[in-house]
Formats: sequence, structure tokens, C-alpha cells
Amino acid sequence: MNKTQKSEIVNTLTQEFKSAAAVVMCDYRGLTVSDLEELRKIARAKETKVQVVKNTLASIALANADMTGITITDTNIFVWGEDSIAAAKTVVEFAKAKEKFAIRTAYIDGQAADEKKVRAFATLPGREELLGMLASVWMGPVRNFTIGLDALKRQKEAA
Repeated sequence: MNKTQKSEIVNTLTQEFKSAAAVVMCDYRGLTVSDLEELRKIARAKETKVQVVKNTLASIALANADMTGITITDTNIFVWGEDSIAAAKTVVEFAKAKEKFAIRTAYIDGQAADEKKVRAFATLPGREELLGMLASVWMGPVRNFTIGLDALKRQKEAA
């Protein structure tokens, strides 16, 4: 890889990391190519991105994106996305399925995070679940009103 290719990778990753709400770094040592393709498939479904990047290039991109406090060592695969909960759910779901896949560290919502914080984010409800909860709350008064009208109708018919 020559200097221009490296600088293109760094520039692309910098832009991606700047727009990402979460960047999770994981150890993928011991996984097969089909395992990594499975991770990419899960990530695509959750609108997150996955890429294996050289540590030096990733360090430069993270520094350019003002993401400090993360130490990069050994072999790493990066998972990132605009939805921090989706990125966390992606890696936690895959880590449950593959014991060789390990979550190392992350940068979530402007702060460095450890594995425990990533797992905590994965337990939060996602965007779609929250929208469903909100719709249910909004429909509550309407539902109660219609139940009350129906009960009043039955009472009038009985009398």
C-alpha cells in the first residue's frame, strides 16, 4: 500500500468516524472468513459498518476525528454507526454467538467506553422500539376514551 492509498483510507475513516455516534473496537482473532461475513451481514441489517483497519491508520483517523482515550493494540476490527445503540447491539449479539470475538473498547457519544458500557448500551431499546413505545403512549388516551364511550353505550342500552 502506497502513501496515497493510506491517506485515502485515513481521510475516509476520519469522515466516517466524525459522523459516527459509536465506534467499537473488537478482537477478531480466530474467526473464519465466513464468520466475518456473518458479522458484516448483521451490521448491514442494523445500518452499521464493519472494517478491518491497520492500527496506525485507525489511530490517525481516530485522532483526526477527535476521539481520544482509546488504546489500539493487536488485531482489531472496527464497527461503527450513526446509532450508538445499533452498533453496540451488533457487536454484543455477535459476541454471544462467537466466543472468539471479544469487545475491547469503544468511543460512544463523545466518550471512551469499556466493554461493560458497550454491553449496557446494547440492553437499551433501539430507535424502532422507542418509537413504538411513544406511539403506544400517545394512543393511550384515545384508547381509554373509546373504551369509556363503549361502556357508556352498553350502560345506556341496558337501561
